[in-house]
Amino acid sequence: MNSTIDTVLEQKIADIKKGANAFATGHVRLVREYILEVTGLEGAAYFERVTVGDKAEGYIDAIRQDCVLVALTRVTGKVHIGDQVVATGREYTVQYSPNSLGHVIDLSGMDRLVGKRMDELKELPLETAPIPIMDRTTVNRPLLTGITGIDLMYPIGRGQRQLIIGDKKTGKTQITLDTICNQAGANVLCIYVAVGKTKKEIKDIYSQLLARGAMVYTVIVAAFNDDPAPVLRNTPYAALSIARYYLEQRYDVLVAIDDLKRHADVCRELALLMGKTPGRDAYPPDIFYSHSRMLELGCQHKNGGSITILPICETKGGDITDYISTNIISITDGQIVLSAKNFEKGQKPAINYGLSVSRLGGAVQSPAMKKAGPPLRRELLAYLEQREVFELANADEMGENLRRTMRRGAKILQMLCQPKFAGRTPDQMLAAASQIQQGERE
Repeated sequence: MNSTIDTVLEQKIADIKKGANAFATGHVRLVREYILEVTGLEGAAYFERVTVGDKAEGYIDAIRQDCVLVALTRVTGKVHIGDQVVATGREYTVQYSPNSLGHVIDLSGMDRLVGKRMDELKELPLETAPIPIMDRTTVNRPLLTGITGIDLMYPIGRGQRQLIIGDKKTGKTQITLDTICNQAGANVLCIYVAVGKTKKEIKDIYSQLLARGAMVYTVIVAAFNDDPAPVLRNTPYAALSIARYYLEQRYDVLVAIDDLKRHADVCRELALLMGKTPGRDAYPPDIFYSHSRMLELGCQHKNGGSITILPICETKGGDITDYISTNIISITDGQIVLSAKNFEKGQKPAINYGLSVSRLGGAVQSPAMKKAGPPLRRELLAYLEQREVFELANADEMGENLRRTMRRGAKILQMLCQPKFAGRTPDQMLAAASQIQQGERE
């Protein structure tokens, strides 16, 4: 103990001699909600952690000719013009503990359900250099969701980025929860990222995962809806920094981000407060870069580990061609589109099989799944196209071939329906597909 104290004292004395104990100070010139204009911090660096007395804490988000802009991440008192701001000389980082599995945490290492900071915290950089192309390998291992319509027809591989997109209340979050629960025994570490959800919603998600034993290998990284906007913006980056920490230890990691539309709205709010020039739909011009630099971490690494990302994006009126949706579609390796009409008809999961895409397809399926899936998908798509025309027609007026096609299509669609948290194994999916093929031969 004495040796430790002596070491600390010697370090402090050395810092004083070097002048390293003297911090740059400035003063608040303007307050815009959680964005401050600060003067006097000439030597400050981008993303440097700063404190405003004992009232607030944040980081430098922009450096201008006559001031710096500070984004506040923690506010305990009202900040006024003239308050002193101290630059710490340290980068703003993620606080993470390896003991966080099974907990709901934020980017400062706080357990949000009990209000206590985790032990053995490590500092992780919020953003790091991209993973080089030469360190990435082919995505060829399946990540099984337990959902027949996905695993059989639009499969997801370990290291893939698969968007889940649809209107509000169509089952987007449920698909990610089913996928997380299906990773039991699959040696996959799961990170669920909640952006702007209420405490009640996060507690419900936590309870559902806990009841099914999934929290043993899952950590929930949460930013509540009443947290400062800079916290909401940085939380997905923090979660992917944690994912990269595990990737370097050769883990397979699944990251579900719920959702990127809310994240984009927060980025827009911050950009407007900072006086950035608005672009299309008033989003900042770099909103595509904000999401692409986040999602590019999804990959199969040459060390054997992987990061699979399932971003969620909410649409309105089933329009997947809006600005943010098309941005994310162009970044990811495919999308699972959910339809409000299908949901209202009782088709669950409410997947729109005509619009959904997996750009990897059979490359991440077993030979048996690869053989069974495509023929069923082709039949199903033909059925859905014909159903639009003949749904209200009298069956007696149809030809025999058309009636057979409609019957088989309805059977395939019925096979793809399954309740929530009722994951199926590949063998069960193949058995169901074989049963339909058997029915055709009979």
